[in-house]
Amino acid sequence: MQIPNHVETRLRELAEHGKTLNCYIYDTGEMRKKIAHLARIMPAGVEVFYAMKANPHGAFLAAALEAGAKGIEIASLGEAEKAVAAGFDASSLIYTGPGKSAEELTWAVEHCIRTVHIESLTEAHRLNAIAEKAGKKQDILLRINADFDIHEAQTTFSGGSKKFGVDEEKLADVLPQILALDALNFRGLHVYAASGVLNVADLLKNCELVFGMARHIEATFPGALCDTIDFGGGFGVDYLESGHDFDPQAYADGLKSLIDQYGYQERTFFLELGRYLAADSGWFCTEILDIKDSRGKKQVICAGGINHFRRPAALAINHPLAIVHLERARLFDGQESIRNESVYFGGPLCTGADKLANNIHVEAADIGDIAVFGLAGAYGLTMSNMEFLSHERPEEIVLG
Repeated sequence: MQIPNHVETRLRELAEHGKTLNCYIYDTGEMRKKIAHLARIMPAGVEVFYAMKANPHGAFLAAALEAGAKGIEIASLGEAEKAVAAGFDASSLIYTGPGKSAEELTWAVEHCIRTVHIESLTEAHRLNAIAEKAGKKQDILLRINADFDIHEAQTTFSGGSKKFGVDEEKLADVLPQILALDALNFRGLHVYAASGVLNVADLLKNCELVFGMARHIEATFPGALCDTIDFGGGFGVDYLESGHDFDPQAYADGLKSLIDQYGYQERTFFLELGRYLAADSGWFCTEILDIKDSRGKKQVICAGGINHFRRPAALAINHPLAIVHLERARLFDGQESIRNESVYFGGPLCTGADKLANNIHVEAADIGDIAVFGLAGAYGLTMSNMEFLSHERPEEIVLG
């Protein structure tokens, strides 16, 4: 990984202050470019929403707003309030996720958000009662736990027993009951099969299967027009730096072909993108406090661990890594260092699960240098268990 010059310059400036360095650095320029690029290449009817769970920091919400994202995909009342505070109108919010409370659904109805994505028959009845009491009719999408999955995805959300959505084989029983609820306006489907997909063909196959599902539903259930389809997200990020990046142009071309094939040119399609938009707009930067050899393998101990950057341990992957060399004086003769070795990076926590990277090759690193983990703009600080051991919260520094 090559650290951008302005990021390294800022880190060196911070290091001069003498305080142990442990921070996130953000530059949302790449995120803005991606949103604008997707708007140019996607077929008519495709709307890009920022899935703010990836990073709810105000800089990312501002980038989404200014770059022209259609709206925000939210999964809690807290996210809804942050999105509105950042300048998004409530009518541009789509609400996904299981286990929505009565308070959250009430806010959604009162603020006339665009769609609520129903995850169960219970949730449908709960929302219907709230909307009925308010004298309103709420647009909904029905989330389906499809009877297929994408095997090579980083995370799958369909196939098998899942907490997400209504099982596809139960539609014959569930959908008529939802259509009968007077305060709900059925607009279509939400089928999100997988996250972190790099193979465009896999995601396009998901789109094709969803189109087939929509056609079957419309032929089977009178009044069930699927004029809106939410494919979720799924655009992958190449964390392993394999050179196999997701190709959005190929996806856009393939999706247009499917839309034309099914005659769905007048319909609306949602994409909820989080990781793909935000990942390469952030770096987790943490000072190396210790290096020691343990039975033939170097252990690198950093100021921050899974309390500040949990994702590598949670998903059992290494993020791209680079070292900012500060050439600080050695504390004693014989002090350990790294020279062309595969090593373990961890933090200061009293648990063996505190892993930032394992078996990762490092050409050179010394105590006092800064370890910089790339692609950390998504699922970084807010995904982490910050209260564990009560370490100081890392600063979040916005460069652009």
